Amino acid sequence: MKVVEIMTKKLETIEAAAPIYDAIEKMIDKRIRSLLVKPNDDKDVHGVITVRDVVNKALAKNLDLTRTKVGEITSKPLVCVDKGMDVEYAIDLMSKFNITRVFVNDGKEIIGIISLLDVMSAELIKRAREGHRA
Repeated sequence: MKVVEIMTKKLETIEAAAPIYDAIEKMIDKRIRSLLVKPNDDKDVHGVITVRDVVNKALAKNLDLTRTKVGEITSKPLVCVDKGMDVEYAIDLMSKFNITRVFVNDGKEIIGIISLLDVMSAELIKRAREGHRA
């Protein structure tokens, strides 16, 4: 199975200059655990802010959530896979880097995200179609 087959295509983004509070609100409102952080300029790269980043880098350090910018706690660089890669490769990367999601690109831009939950869901659906029990 290819990552493009099970990835989430709708990516939620946020500007690096936005306050962390805005990121928290967006993640709660959208019921998601991460946001793709847009680059500041052409020399910058995408990043990601996760619930784990907020808790470990902001809340645990008692940062001012309305004044501290998303870019200050963003995780970079992103771990990405090409859309044509096998899901097993994405799983290996997540295991190697101890992360729960990787971003999917098409060689030019980020087009999706795949999480451990996506992998698990796809495997359960596959087994159900094959007549196996989970």
